[in-house]
Amino acid sequence: MNEYRGGLGPLYLAGFTTAFGAHGVAAALGTETENIGLSFVALGLILATYDIAEVILKPVFGALSDRIGVKPVIVGGLLVFAAASLLGVFASTPVLLAVARLVQGAAAAGFSPASSSAVARLVGPSLAGRYFGKYGSWKGLGYAGGPLLGAALIIWAGLPALFLSLAVLSFGAAIWTAIAMPSVPVLPKHRATLAEMFKQSTASVFLGPVLLLAVATGVLGVAVGFIPLLGAQLGLDPLVGMGAVSVLAVVSALVQPRVGRLHDAAPQHVNTLMFAGATLLIIAVSLLALAPSLPIIVLSSVAVGLGVGLITPLGFARLATTTPPERMGRTMGSAELGREVGDAGGPIIVGLVAGAASLPLGLGALAIVCTVAAAGGAKMLTRHGSAKDQPSDTR
Repeated sequence: MNEYRGGLGPLYLAGFTTAFGAHGVAAALGTETENIGLSFVALGLILATYDIAEVILKPVFGALSDRIGVKPVIVGGLLVFAAASLLGVFASTPVLLAVARLVQGAAAAGFSPASSSAVARLVGPSLAGRYFGKYGSWKGLGYAGGPLLGAALIIWAGLPALFLSLAVLSFGAAIWTAIAMPSVPVLPKHRATLAEMFKQSTASVFLGPVLLLAVATGVLGVAVGFIPLLGAQLGLDPLVGMGAVSVLAVVSALVQPRVGRLHDAAPQHVNTLMFAGATLLIIAVSLLALAPSLPIIVLSSVAVGLGVGLITPLGFARLATTTPPERMGRTMGSAELGREVGDAGGPIIVGLVAGAASLPLGLGALAIVCTVAAAGGAKMLTRHGSAKDQPSDTR
């Protein structure tokens, strides 16, 4: 289906939307806690609703996209996201904010894995790396740049402006997808038993990339949230911490399309490149824990951008090339679940240890957890071999 690659533009916008919606609003609510009368408990619950909805529903909607097609799920999810964002514009109480975030999370759980599945189906396994690099670049800009954009919108016109921007963005993406994206045919599939589904979800070919993707999102989430805090503890201007996050976002966005092309041109090097990405992430977190300073913050931001830029397109491209097309949605939904666990788990680990001891110890604990997870993922990838060695699952 390579002739349909021109319809990928709306998918890139959908990827940016879900990432911007996740990190942009989360950061904004944190800065506006006192202005909107939220307690810390209420803030935590509101932030958790988005992730909880995604964790529960992403595999469900991924499987649904296999059954009814990816396009209806993407368009429907974006429209629901737009409606939830409009609710956020007029939300005047913590309860309404929580409802808006819950529905946003549920909608993102629909169109995010379906978009990943659509990229894989439209480009085919031979070009999966190139186009997942572009898709991941836009999504990475949303994750790392979302807090900056959110802060700018709040300064300009308050929290309603952020929700209104998300409503316009997601509605535009829905219309563009409906018009420009070609329909992807639903493929016949046999009904999998619970035993088969468990075997597929615990296979090394699946768990290896997902573990490394979880490491990448875990470190990314911590970097976005805690690098500005670390800079403040060092007495640096707040703009320095936010600037470091911007450096991270730019590096990741620039690296991913180029790394994706390497997957297609030299699949035998994919494992090595993913290991290198995980190593960079662990080194970056370790340096921030052991020797926090302005040069280390800048260096670590670049390293995190490179690490995320290596792992993200290669991990999704590996999944795309080793998954039968008829269950691509379920695989991508489950993989997104793994990323959500990392995205939520990384900050939780750092926050808990930092609260009980100190931020450097929290970062050190994250480095240890990431080392264990990366070692497990690397072992599974090595056991499975390179993507070119498994042609049977890519037909």
